[in-house]
Amino acid sequence: MRIGISIRKIQKGMKADRLMNNKLIYTAIKSRKVRLHCRILFLFAFSICLMSCATWILENPSFTVHRVSLNPISFTESNLFLDLDVQNPNHFDLTLKSFGCSIYLKNEEIGNGHLGKELLIPSSSTTQIQVPLVVKYKDLSGILKVIFTEHDLPYKIEGNANVSSVFGSLNFPFSKEGIIGDGSI
Repeated sequence: MRIGISIRKIQKGMKADRLMNNKLIYTAIKSRKVRLHCRILFLFAFSICLMSCATWILENPSFTVHRVSLNPISFTESNLFLDLDVQNPNHFDLTLKSFGCSIYLKNEEIGNGHLGKELLIPSSSTTQIQVPLVVKYKDLSGILKVIFTEHDLPYKIEGNANVSSVFGSLNFPFSKEGIIGDGSI
């Protein structure tokens, strides 16, 4: 009898051990899933922090007007070519994804345009770009008298550049004002 009781106890103990092992395996699997989810959540939070800090890491590229030239197309419109120097002060390359701008004479828009292709701006260097602007003569009718009679003519060039880097894409607005006739353009 004593042997029968001890066999039952051993069998009960084995069942308990199996149940305990099953619970331990289930807990270990659940623990792995929790750790995996925690890692994914951490990587997600880290990438969001990195993207929000991109403005601290990424220095603004500068846009300087180098020259403006006029090329008549027809009796109704002309192309105005805006030559810009784009300076990348960062220690990594930037890609100019899109670039658009408008030009104003005496606070009246006379033309606008955009760069039709992406450009690579190497790290710590200056790249020259040429942006074509379409100027329609009918838009100039009100300002033609001012163009021919005034000696100094105020101008403004405004635009927006979408730049991408290893940290993501950012928009950089720019503006340049001056007076035509004082040698500034």
